[in-house]
Amino acid sequence: MTEMLLRADGVDLPATLDVPEDATGVIVFAHGSGSSRLSPRNVAVADYIRQTGRFGTLLFDLLTPREDSVYENRFDIDLLTRRLVEACRWLHGRQGQSAVPLGLFGASTGAAAALKAAVAVPDLVAAVVSRGGRPDLAAGALPLVPVPTLLIVGGADYQVLELNRRAMAMMPAGTGRLEIVPGATHLFEEPGALEQVARLTRDFFTEMLEA
Repeated sequence: MTEMLLRADGVDLPATLDVPEDATGVIVFAHGSGSSRLSPRNVAVADYIRQTGRFGTLLFDLLTPREDSVYENRFDIDLLTRRLVEACRWLHGRQGQSAVPLGLFGASTGAAAALKAAVAVPDLVAAVVSRGGRPDLAAGALPLVPVPTLLIVGGADYQVLELNRRAMAMMPAGTGRLEIVPGATHLFEEPGALEQVARLTRDFFTEMLEA
């Protein structure tokens, strides 16, 4: 595991990279509003999928501390998307990584950025997973999403669940898949809920990146 600074969009963003030599895929995490690469939920999912021994992970801050202090930046999906796209390009350019497919895992607002990034660089991104995401914030890009996308939503996260259902209906036929975690609220804090998110994520990326 390597702690580093990732240069993207003209700024240095703290990042944590962990990629095994024989990785069959690398998952790039995009955290949600008010969070960071240290999001305990994203870290837990990253730890879980790395246990397969086949996937690497990149978690990085989408905003600098100064940028994050401006509330509007947290919902600037175009800004977040640019940073995510540059992270994907950087990974693709690393020695030995150009042939390894990338998956994107977005939470909340980070899910909107992940979907827009998949549209922007379809040659680099093979699949997207959204956890409690806000795909509605990428509404203009939804009909253009070119890769398999898994939308994971808590069954008790009623408003976000409805937003995800509408978003999936806007995506190309066969692109979106909705998985509902029964009884879970937005942060998946209920016993076993986050573990179910991690299993769904691992299985989806295994299916899509190792096909």
